Amino acid sequence: MIYILPILGVLISFLFVVVAKPKKNESFKLLLAFSGAFLLALTIFEMLPEVYANTNPKSIGVFIMLGILFQIFLEFFSKGAEHGHVHISEESQNFPWLLFFSLCIHSLLEGLPIGTNDTIIYGILIHKIPIAIILSIFLLGSNIKPLHAAFFMLLFSVMTPIGTLLAHTTTILSRYGMYLNALVIGVFLHISTVILFESSEGHKFNLRKLLVIILGITIAYYL
Repeated sequence: MIYILPILGVLISFLFVVVAKPKKNESFKLLLAFSGAFLLALTIFEMLPEVYANTNPKSIGVFIMLGILFQIFLEFFSKGAEHGHVHISEESQNFPWLLFFSLCIHSLLEGLPIGTNDTIIYGILIHKIPIAIILSIFLLGSNIKPLHAAFFMLLFSVMTPIGTLLAHTTTILSRYGMYLNALVIGVFLHISTVILFESSEGHKFNLRKLLVIILGITIAYYL
């Protein structure tokens, strides 16, 4: 299931957009807010205690900060697609290679900690679904060929399981697993907090978003 769920989450989201042809609206913002809170809570409840209990705390802190910096670097190329923003012209017919490669690297990293913490798969899945829907809406609404859009989403769906497989089968990745997990924690912390900050547009109080954030944190606590 840890290999199948990320693939199904992305592909079903893509098929949903193909069939239902939804538009971006407030519901997607609520889903993003829920996913950000859920991923952040799982990272804090599950991953942080594990890495700090098994490795030198100062070194772990360094790798968490490196993860945050690395995700900021990736977003220069993805333009924030990891947290629900696609700042690329829909009129372009060129395949967005920089977006593709940066998202693939991000997804590959997401798969690394699943080998040592099965629970995080649910956070990654809930994170992927709204992102996959928003990406699919953009790709199918642009001048990019539908076949190319399907190819993009298919490869995007398999990158997380590839990361998990590499973590399971590669000796060097297994040896430095906790440091890599700390790196991914940094990525998750950046992504989830940006989603939560952006979900409060204009810093205005929104009861529905507050409730879905609390719901995400509560579900993550009881997993």
